[in-house]
Amino acid sequence: MSRVKTPAVVTHITGWLIFLSLPVLFMAGQAGKDRAFDTLFSPWYWLLFGSYSIVFYLHTYFLFPKLYLGKRIIAYISIISLLLAGVYLLRPFDRLFTQVSHFDRGMMDEGRPRPQFEEMRPPAPDFDARPPMPRREPRGQHFDIVSIFLFFLTLSLSIALQTTWRWRSTEKRALQAEAEKAQAELAFLKAQINPHFLFNTLNNIYSLAITHSEHTADSIMKLSNILRYVTDEVNQDYVALQQEIDCIQDYIDLQQLRLGKKTTVSFTISGNPAPLSIAPLILMTFVENAFKYGVSNHQASSIIIDLQAHTRSIVFSCSNALFPRKQDERTGIGIANTQQRLEHLYPHKHYLNITTDNNLYSVSLALDI
Repeated sequence: MSRVKTPAVVTHITGWLIFLSLPVLFMAGQAGKDRAFDTLFSPWYWLLFGSYSIVFYLHTYFLFPKLYLGKRIIAYISIISLLLAGVYLLRPFDRLFTQVSHFDRGMMDEGRPRPQFEEMRPPAPDFDARPPMPRREPRGQHFDIVSIFLFFLTLSLSIALQTTWRWRSTEKRALQAEAEKAQAELAFLKAQINPHFLFNTLNNIYSLAITHSEHTADSIMKLSNILRYVTDEVNQDYVALQQEIDCIQDYIDLQQLRLGKKTTVSFTISGNPAPLSIAPLILMTFVENAFKYGVSNHQASSIIIDLQAHTRSIVFSCSNALFPRKQDERTGIGIANTQQRLEHLYPHKHYLNITTDNNLYSVSLALDI
Protein backbone atom coordinates (compact mmCIF):
# COMPACT_ATOMS: atom_id res chain seq x y z
CA MET A 1 0.00 0.00 0.00
CA SER A 2 2.84 2.39 0.78
CA ARG A 3 4.24 1.94 -2.72
CA VAL A 4 0.90 2.90 -4.20
CA LYS A 5 0.33 5.96 -2.02
CA THR A 6 3.86 7.39 -2.09
CA PRO A 7 3.74 8.77 -5.67
CA ALA A 8 0.39 10.44 -4.95
CA VAL A 9 1.75 12.09 -1.78
CA VAL A 10 4.83 13.31 -3.62
CA THR A 11 2.65 14.71 -6.41
CA HIS A 12 0.44 16.60 -3.94
CA ILE A 13 3.40 18.05 -2.06
CA THR A 14 5.07 19.14 -5.29
CA GLY A 15 1.90 20.76 -6.57
CA TRP A 16 1.29 22.75 -3.39
CA LEU A 17 4.92 23.88 -3.25
CA ILE A 18 4.57 25.25 -6.76
CA PHE A 19 1.32 26.95 -5.80
CA LEU A 20 2.89 28.52 -2.69
CA SER A 21 5.95 29.71 -4.57
CA LEU A 22 4.03 31.64 -7.22
CA PRO A 23 2.98 34.58 -4.97
CA VAL A 24 6.48 34.75 -3.47
CA LEU A 25 8.12 34.85 -6.89
CA PHE A 26 5.67 37.52 -8.01
CA MET A 27 6.54 39.63 -4.95
CA ALA A 28 10.25 39.24 -5.60
CA GLY A 29 9.77 40.57 -9.12
CA GLN A 30 7.54 43.49 -8.11
CA ALA A 31 8.71 44.65 -4.66
CA GLY A 32 12.09 43.03 -4.11
CA LYS A 33 13.39 40.10 -2.14
CA ASP A 34 12.73 41.67 1.27
CA ARG A 35 9.04 42.10 0.53
CA ALA A 36 8.84 38.57 -0.89
CA PHE A 37 10.25 37.21 2.39
CA ASP A 38 7.72 39.23 4.42
CA THR A 39 4.92 37.72 2.36
CA LEU A 40 5.58 34.30 3.88
CA PHE A 41 4.55 35.64 7.31
CA SER A 42 1.47 37.46 6.05
CA PRO A 43 -1.88 36.04 7.27
CA TRP A 44 -3.39 36.78 3.86
CA TYR A 45 -0.79 34.57 2.24
CA TRP A 46 -1.85 31.60 4.36
CA LEU A 47 -5.49 32.50 3.86
CA LEU A 48 -4.90 32.12 0.12
CA PHE A 49 -3.29 28.72 0.60
CA GLY A 50 -5.81 27.48 3.17
CA SER A 51 -8.85 28.49 1.14
CA TYR A 52 -7.91 26.65 -2.01
CA SER A 53 -6.47 23.61 -0.24
CA ILE A 54 -9.78 23.15 1.60
CA VAL A 55 -11.73 23.54 -1.64
CA PHE A 56 -9.45 21.08 -3.44
CA TYR A 57 -9.52 18.25 -0.89
CA LEU A 58 -13.18 18.69 0.02
CA HIS A 59 -14.13 18.45 -3.64
CA THR A 60 -11.69 15.64 -4.46
CA TYR A 61 -12.54 13.24 -1.64
CA PHE A 62 -16.15 14.11 -0.78
CA LEU A 63 -18.12 16.34 -3.14
CA PHE A 64 -17.15 14.73 -6.45
CA PRO A 65 -17.10 11.02 -5.48
CA LYS A 66 -19.93 11.07 -2.92
CA LEU A 67 -22.35 13.66 -4.26
CA TYR A 68 -21.69 14.15 -7.99
CA LEU A 69 -20.99 10.50 -8.83
CA GLY A 70 -23.67 9.49 -6.33
CA LYS A 71 -26.25 11.36 -8.46
CA ARG A 72 -26.93 13.89 -5.69
CA ILE A 73 -26.57 16.79 -8.09
CA ILE A 74 -28.66 19.33 -6.14
CA ALA A 75 -26.59 18.88 -2.98
CA TYR A 76 -23.40 19.04 -5.05
CA ILE A 77 -24.37 22.31 -6.76
CA SER A 78 -25.54 23.83 -3.45
CA ILE A 79 -22.26 23.16 -1.66
CA ILE A 80 -20.21 24.36 -4.64
CA SER A 81 -22.26 27.58 -4.63
CA LEU A 82 -21.59 28.06 -0.91
CA LEU A 83 -17.86 27.55 -1.43
CA LEU A 84 -17.88 30.01 -4.32
CA ALA A 85 -19.68 32.57 -2.14
CA GLY A 86 -17.11 32.04 0.59
CA VAL A 87 -14.23 32.67 -1.80
CA TYR A 88 -16.03 35.75 -3.13
CA LEU A 89 -16.39 37.18 0.38
CA LEU A 90 -12.89 36.28 1.55
CA ARG A 91 -11.17 37.63 -1.59
CA PRO A 92 -7.88 35.89 -0.70
CA PHE A 93 -5.95 37.03 -3.76
CA ASP A 94 -7.18 40.62 -3.62
CA ARG A 95 -6.48 40.93 0.13
CA LEU A 96 -2.93 39.67 -0.28
CA PHE A 97 -1.96 42.02 -3.08
CA THR A 98 -3.89 44.98 -1.64
CA GLN A 99 -1.78 44.64 1.48
CA VAL A 100 1.34 44.66 -0.66
CA SER A 101 0.22 47.82 -2.46
CA HIS A 102 -0.55 49.62 0.81
CA PHE A 103 2.80 48.58 2.21
CA ASP A 104 4.69 49.85 -0.84
CA ARG A 105 2.72 53.12 -0.86
CA GLY A 106 3.48 53.65 2.83
CA MET A 107 7.17 53.06 2.22
CA MET A 108 7.16 55.66 -0.55
CA ASP A 109 5.42 58.25 1.68
CA GLU A 110 7.86 57.66 4.51
CA GLY A 111 10.86 58.09 2.19
CA ARG A 112 9.63 61.38 0.62
CA PRO A 113 11.45 64.45 2.18
CA ARG A 114 9.33 67.25 3.63
CA PRO A 115 10.12 70.97 2.86
CA GLN A 116 11.87 72.65 5.83
CA PHE A 117 10.76 76.28 5.33
CA GLU A 118 7.11 75.53 4.82
CA GLU A 119 6.95 73.76 8.15
CA MET A 120 7.95 77.03 9.98
CA ARG A 121 5.53 79.29 8.06
CA PRO A 122 1.97 79.38 9.40
CA PRO A 123 -0.69 78.71 6.82
CA ALA A 124 -2.38 81.78 5.32
CA PRO A 125 -6.04 82.18 6.18
CA ASP A 126 -8.40 81.34 3.39
CA PHE A 127 -11.78 82.91 3.95
CA ASP A 128 -13.27 81.34 0.88
CA ALA A 129 -12.17 77.84 1.86
CA ARG A 130 -14.94 75.39 2.33
CA PRO A 131 -14.96 72.61 4.90
CA PRO A 132 -13.45 69.45 3.49
CA MET A 133 -15.93 66.94 2.17
CA PRO A 134 -15.99 63.64 4.01
CA ARG A 135 -14.26 60.83 2.15
CA ARG A 136 -16.67 58.34 0.72
CA GLU A 137 -15.86 54.68 1.11
CA PRO A 138 -16.55 52.49 -1.88
CA ARG A 139 -19.85 50.72 -1.64
CA GLY A 140 -20.23 46.99 -2.03
CA GLN A 141 -17.66 44.25 -2.28
CA HIS A 142 -14.76 44.55 -4.67
CA PHE A 143 -15.03 41.79 -7.28
CA ASP A 144 -11.90 39.66 -7.13
CA ILE A 145 -11.82 38.01 -10.54
CA VAL A 146 -8.49 36.29 -9.88
CA SER A 147 -9.79 34.51 -6.77
CA ILE A 148 -12.84 33.31 -8.71
CA PHE A 149 -10.61 32.10 -11.53
CA LEU A 150 -8.39 30.21 -9.06
CA PHE A 151 -11.51 28.65 -7.53
CA PHE A 152 -12.68 27.17 -10.82
CA LEU A 153 -9.12 26.19 -11.70
CA THR A 154 -8.92 24.26 -8.42
CA LEU A 155 -12.19 22.45 -9.19
CA SER A 156 -10.94 21.60 -12.68
CA LEU A 157 -7.72 20.12 -11.32
CA SER A 158 -9.70 18.13 -8.75
CA ILE A 159 -12.02 16.70 -11.40
CA ALA A 160 -9.08 15.84 -13.66
CA LEU A 161 -7.31 14.09 -10.78
CA GLN A 162 -10.37 12.05 -9.81
CA THR A 163 -11.18 11.15 -13.41
CA THR A 164 -7.63 9.98 -14.08
CA TRP A 165 -7.52 7.97 -10.86
CA ARG A 166 -10.85 6.28 -11.59
CA TRP A 167 -9.82 5.50 -15.16
CA ARG A 168 -6.64 3.85 -13.93
CA SER A 169 -8.57 1.94 -11.27
CA THR A 170 -11.05 0.65 -13.85
CA GLU A 171 -8.22 -0.44 -16.13
CA LYS A 172 -6.43 -2.15 -13.27
CA ARG A 173 -9.66 -3.85 -12.17
CA ALA A 174 -10.24 -5.13 -15.71
CA LEU A 175 -6.74 -6.59 -15.89
CA GLN A 176 -7.14 -8.18 -12.49
CA ALA A 177 -10.52 -9.59 -13.50
CA GLU A 178 -8.87 -11.24 -16.49
CA ALA A 179 -6.28 -12.79 -14.22
CA GLU A 180 -8.93 -13.94 -11.78
CA LYS A 181 -10.95 -15.40 -14.63
CA ALA A 182 -7.99 -17.44 -15.84
CA GLN A 183 -7.33 -18.59 -12.29
CA ALA A 184 -10.99 -19.57 -11.87
CA GLU A 185 -10.91 -21.61 -15.07
CA LEU A 186 -7.79 -23.43 -13.92
CA ALA A 187 -9.20 -23.97 -10.42
CA PHE A 188 -12.43 -25.38 -11.80
CA LEU A 189 -10.60 -27.71 -14.15
CA LYS A 190 -8.41 -28.95 -11.30
CA ALA A 191 -11.28 -29.25 -8.82
CA GLN A 192 -13.91 -30.89 -10.95
CA ILE A 193 -12.90 -31.76 -14.50
CA ASN A 194 -10.23 -34.14 -13.26
CA PRO A 195 -9.52 -37.84 -13.80
CA HIS A 196 -11.68 -38.81 -10.81
CA PHE A 197 -14.72 -37.07 -12.28
CA LEU A 198 -14.03 -38.33 -15.77
CA PHE A 199 -13.44 -41.92 -14.63
CA ASN A 200 -16.65 -42.03 -12.61
CA THR A 201 -18.65 -40.49 -15.45
CA LEU A 202 -17.12 -42.77 -18.09
CA ASN A 203 -17.72 -45.82 -15.88
CA ASN A 204 -21.35 -44.84 -15.53
CA ILE A 205 -21.66 -44.30 -19.26
CA TYR A 206 -19.95 -47.68 -19.82
CA SER A 207 -22.53 -49.31 -17.56
CA LEU A 208 -25.27 -47.70 -19.60
CA ALA A 209 -23.68 -48.98 -22.78
CA ILE A 210 -23.41 -52.53 -21.42
CA THR A 211 -27.08 -52.55 -20.57
CA HIS A 212 -27.94 -50.99 -23.94
CA SER A 213 -29.55 -48.05 -22.18
CA GLU A 214 -31.17 -45.46 -24.38
CA HIS A 215 -29.50 -42.76 -22.26
CA THR A 216 -25.95 -43.70 -23.29
CA ALA A 217 -25.62 -41.33 -26.22
CA ASP A 218 -27.29 -38.54 -24.26
CA SER A 219 -24.81 -38.94 -21.37
CA ILE A 220 -21.84 -38.81 -23.75
CA MET A 221 -23.24 -35.62 -25.27
CA LYS A 222 -23.68 -34.03 -21.82
CA LEU A 223 -20.07 -34.78 -20.87
CA SER A 224 -18.91 -33.37 -24.21
CA ASN A 225 -20.94 -30.20 -23.63
CA ILE A 226 -19.38 -29.64 -20.21
CA LEU A 227 -15.85 -30.11 -21.53
CA ARG A 228 -16.54 -27.76 -24.42
CA TYR A 229 -18.00 -25.11 -22.12
CA VAL A 230 -15.10 -25.05 -19.64
CA THR A 231 -12.44 -25.10 -22.35
CA ASP A 232 -13.84 -23.03 -25.22
CA GLU A 233 -16.88 -20.94 -24.31
CA VAL A 234 -15.43 -19.88 -20.98
CA ASN A 235 -12.71 -17.88 -22.74
CA GLN A 236 -15.25 -15.14 -23.38
CA ASP A 237 -15.77 -12.34 -20.85
CA TYR A 238 -19.51 -12.94 -20.69
CA VAL A 239 -21.68 -15.76 -21.96
CA ALA A 240 -25.40 -16.18 -22.37
CA LEU A 241 -27.10 -17.12 -19.10
CA GLN A 242 -28.72 -20.03 -20.89
CA GLN A 243 -25.29 -21.53 -21.59
CA GLU A 244 -24.46 -21.46 -17.87
CA ILE A 245 -27.83 -23.07 -17.13
CA ASP A 246 -27.27 -25.80 -19.72
CA CYS A 247 -23.86 -26.58 -18.23
CA ILE A 248 -25.36 -26.80 -14.75
CA GLN A 249 -28.14 -29.08 -15.97
CA ASP A 250 -25.70 -31.38 -17.77
CA TYR A 251 -23.52 -31.47 -14.68
CA ILE A 252 -26.47 -32.39 -12.48
CA ASP A 253 -27.58 -35.13 -14.86
CA LEU A 254 -24.11 -36.69 -14.93
CA GLN A 255 -23.78 -36.48 -11.14
CA GLN A 256 -27.12 -38.23 -10.71
CA LEU A 257 -25.70 -41.22 -12.56
CA ARG A 258 -23.53 -41.99 -9.54
CA LEU A 259 -25.88 -40.79 -6.81
CA GLY A 260 -28.13 -43.22 -5.02
CA LYS A 261 -31.72 -42.83 -3.98
CA LYS A 262 -30.63 -41.17 -0.73
CA THR A 263 -29.74 -37.97 -2.56
CA THR A 264 -32.41 -35.77 -4.10
CA VAL A 265 -31.67 -32.84 -6.37
CA SER A 266 -34.05 -29.99 -7.21
CA PHE A 267 -33.16 -27.44 -9.90
CA THR A 268 -35.86 -24.87 -10.69
CA ILE A 269 -35.73 -21.97 -13.13
CA SER A 270 -38.21 -19.10 -13.33
CA GLY A 271 -38.36 -16.13 -15.66
CA ASN A 272 -36.79 -15.68 -19.07
CA PRO A 273 -33.00 -16.17 -19.05
CA ALA A 274 -32.63 -15.84 -22.85
CA PRO A 275 -31.73 -12.10 -23.09
CA LEU A 276 -29.38 -12.11 -20.08
CA SER A 277 -25.61 -12.63 -19.93
CA ILE A 278 -23.30 -13.58 -17.08
CA ALA A 279 -19.62 -14.14 -16.39
CA PRO A 280 -18.89 -17.84 -16.98
CA LEU A 281 -18.58 -20.32 -14.11
CA ILE A 282 -20.03 -17.89 -11.55
CA LEU A 283 -23.07 -20.06 -10.76
CA MET A 284 -21.40 -23.33 -11.71
CA THR A 285 -18.89 -22.98 -8.89
CA PHE A 286 -21.60 -23.01 -6.21
CA VAL A 287 -23.30 -26.04 -7.79
CA GLU A 288 -20.01 -27.93 -7.96
CA ASN A 289 -19.37 -27.07 -4.31
CA ALA A 290 -22.79 -28.42 -3.31
CA PHE A 291 -22.16 -31.81 -4.94
CA LYS A 292 -18.63 -31.96 -3.58
CA TYR A 293 -19.49 -31.38 0.08
CA GLY A 294 -23.27 -31.93 0.31
CA VAL A 295 -23.52 -35.60 -0.63
CA SER A 296 -23.08 -38.59 1.70
CA ASN A 297 -22.96 -42.32 0.94
CA HIS A 298 -24.53 -43.18 4.28
CA GLN A 299 -27.03 -40.42 5.04
CA ALA A 300 -29.94 -38.95 3.13
CA SER A 301 -29.20 -35.59 1.59
CA SER A 302 -30.79 -33.03 -0.68
CA ILE A 303 -29.48 -30.27 -2.92
CA ILE A 304 -31.86 -27.44 -3.77
CA ILE A 305 -30.94 -25.02 -6.56
CA ASP A 306 -33.15 -22.13 -7.64
CA LEU A 307 -32.58 -19.53 -10.35
CA GLN A 308 -34.81 -16.51 -11.00
CA ALA A 309 -34.20 -14.49 -14.17
CA HIS A 310 -35.65 -11.00 -14.05
CA THR A 311 -35.48 -8.21 -16.61
CA ARG A 312 -32.19 -6.75 -15.41
CA SER A 313 -31.15 -9.01 -12.54
CA ILE A 314 -30.49 -12.61 -11.56
CA VAL A 315 -31.33 -14.18 -8.19
CA PHE A 316 -29.62 -17.51 -7.47
CA SER A 317 -29.79 -19.74 -4.41
CA CYS A 318 -28.24 -23.08 -3.59
CA SER A 319 -28.40 -25.09 -0.38
CA ASN A 320 -27.06 -28.45 0.73
CA ALA A 321 -26.51 -30.36 3.94
CA LEU A 322 -23.17 -30.16 5.73
CA PHE A 323 -21.31 -33.40 6.34
CA PRO A 324 -18.06 -33.73 8.30
CA ARG A 325 -15.01 -33.85 6.06
CA LYS A 326 -11.88 -35.85 6.52
CA GLN A 327 -9.00 -34.06 8.20
CA ASP A 328 -6.69 -34.65 5.24
CA GLU A 329 -9.30 -33.50 2.71
CA ARG A 330 -8.26 -30.30 0.95
CA THR A 331 -10.71 -27.43 0.91
CA GLY A 332 -11.38 -26.06 -2.57
CA ILE A 333 -10.61 -22.47 -3.51
CA GLY A 334 -13.52 -22.14 -5.91
CA ILE A 335 -15.80 -20.14 -3.57
CA ALA A 336 -13.11 -17.65 -2.51
CA ASN A 337 -12.05 -17.28 -6.13
CA THR A 338 -15.63 -16.61 -7.21
CA GLN A 339 -16.07 -14.00 -4.49
CA GLN A 340 -13.05 -12.13 -5.81
CA ARG A 341 -14.35 -12.33 -9.37
CA LEU A 342 -17.69 -10.89 -8.27
CA GLU A 343 -15.91 -7.98 -6.60
CA HIS A 344 -14.05 -7.17 -9.83
CA LEU A 345 -16.70 -7.98 -12.43
CA TYR A 346 -19.79 -6.71 -10.58
CA PRO A 347 -18.61 -3.94 -8.21
CA HIS A 348 -21.57 -2.58 -6.24
CA LYS A 349 -23.85 -4.67 -8.47
CA HIS A 350 -24.04 -7.93 -6.54
CA TYR A 351 -25.11 -9.26 -3.17
CA LEU A 352 -23.66 -12.54 -1.90
CA ASN A 353 -24.65 -14.14 1.38
CA ILE A 354 -23.31 -17.51 2.55
CA THR A 355 -24.62 -19.06 5.77
CA THR A 356 -24.05 -22.35 7.61
CA ASP A 357 -27.01 -22.33 10.01
CA ASN A 358 -28.74 -25.49 11.23
CA ASN A 359 -26.13 -27.71 9.59
CA LEU A 360 -27.17 -26.32 6.19
CA TYR A 361 -24.86 -24.59 3.73
CA SER A 362 -26.84 -21.90 1.89
CA VAL A 363 -25.77 -19.51 -0.85
CA SER A 364 -27.83 -16.49 -1.95
CA LEU A 365 -26.60 -14.40 -4.87
CA ALA A 366 -28.23 -11.41 -6.54
CA LEU A 367 -26.67 -9.85 -9.66
CA ASP A 368 -27.61 -6.66 -11.45
CA ILE A 369 -27.01 -7.19 -15.14
